[in-house]
Amino acid sequence: MKPDESINVLGEPLQVCGNDPVTGFFRDGHCNTCAADQGSHTVCAIVTAEFLAYSSYVGNDLSTPRPEFRFPGLKPGDRWCLCASRFMQAHEEGCAPDVDLSATHKRALDVIPLTILESHARSEL
Repeated sequence: MKPDESINVLGEPLQVCGNDPVTGFFRDGHCNTCAADQGSHTVCAIVTAEFLAYSSYVGNDLSTPRPEFRFPGLKPGDRWCLCASRFMQAHEEGCAPDVDLSATHKRALDVIPLTILESHARSEL
């Protein structure tokens, strides 16, 4: 699997999203994607307690550690490459997390308008 070009939603080189825990479809710390990434793990989210509770409620528990998948579980403030459709769903429900635009892959724009991502951009990044 070869990643798509590593460009963010601002048209610049894609920055690291997170390494503690290591995130990304390729588990390389970046929100890179490819044709095999059917979930489009392209949004660099800074997760909140509200978002984690929402995600669990809709069937994707991101808080519970899953050692068999080398997944430590997320806590508020962690940075995670989130599926674009899950971000959009959370946005529509009023509980989307903040995002780092410099680390959000341009393929997120296939699902989420830039104006919505900008409205969730964390300014101090």
